[in-house]
Amino acid sequence: MLKKSLTVAMVGTLMFCFAMISAGVSFAQNTGPATIILKTARARKPAFFPHHKHQSFLKCSVCHHTMTADGKQGPYVAGQEKACTTCHNKSFPNKKLNGFRKVGHARCRTCHKKMKKEGKPAPTRCSGCHRKGLK
Repeated sequence: MLKKSLTVAMVGTLMFCFAMISAGVSFAQNTGPATIILKTARARKPAFFPHHKHQSFLKCSVCHHTMTADGKQGPYVAGQEKACTTCHNKSFPNKKLNGFRKVGHARCRTCHKKMKKEGKPAPTRCSGCHRKGLK
């Protein structure tokens, strides 16, 4: 009787753990929109961004982060996502990152070039992200 109770308890515990892990994976993969059209303040040459596709192989913290009290990049905190331009604007101290376009090019192009060198598929030409007809 004790052996049967222990077996049932273990199976129940394993099922609960599997359900929680599956739910966590499901939530992580379904956070945010499936695709995003990224636009600069002037809305010139918007870029297509397949958000869910990137979530399938990247952690959120690769792209998203917070800002520390001293103005440096801080760790990602789920639920505290803000528009990039909240910080990355003309008053941002680092002139290489003081605009949405600059941040996108710095972060996205660098990663895409690295992937291409590794033989992984990633657009590296302007038209790969900046597709015609996007609004």
